[in-house]
Amino acid sequence: MRLNFSIFLLSAGLLFFNTRSINAQIKKENIKLGFTYGTGAQDKFPFNADDYTHEVDFYKIQINYRFKDKRKWAFEVNLEPSFNVVEHQLLNRFYIKPSDSDNYMELTELYMQRRTIKEYVLNLGFITRYKIYKNVSTYAIISVGPMYADKATERLAKGFAFSDIFGLGLSYEINKLQFDLRYSVRHTSNLEFQQPNGGHNTTNMEFSVLLDI
Repeated sequence: MRLNFSIFLLSAGLLFFNTRSINAQIKKENIKLGFTYGTGAQDKFPFNADDYTHEVDFYKIQINYRFKDKRKWAFEVNLEPSFNVVEHQLLNRFYIKPSDSDNYMELTELYMQRRTIKEYVLNLGFITRYKIYKNVSTYAIISVGPMYADKATERLAKGFAFSDIFGLGLSYEINKLQFDLRYSVRHTSNLEFQQPNGGHNTTNMEFSVLLDI
């Protein structure tokens, strides 16, 4: 786990410094750096899974670059390294069927316990922003990136996976600060690299503070 966490931090650092290194070619005032806290769960609209709980807290760094800025519309790329803490528990012991695993009883007892899972994620996204009035804007974001989870669940194997996000947000800018409130849905899965790969879906609320650099 330490090796994967080190790789995660190294990748985030290299991408950040690579962004800084091309400042001479782009407008520095269009770069924002910020922090995000968010929380989500599996049983909120539009999802309603009730065979298990899957509750997640997000701690993200945001690196945002606005590459196109028109009168009403703006377009941005967004890099989000994140550390997530997930609380997971299987509630329905019959959710895992004997045919699903050779050690069905052992896995069922394990997953029936409430467990903490740590995720290390690096999402790269694209933002389309619409300016409503002066410093107020709304936006849509879609992003995808690699993820490492340090424990398995009955729906997703331990290790490498992908994190896919779609969100809608509202921003308010004042001086060099930008405050964001975002509603998002996230799906995690591993493209059948390992089993199980049912994946997890959560509905999330996120709050961010970003600063012009």
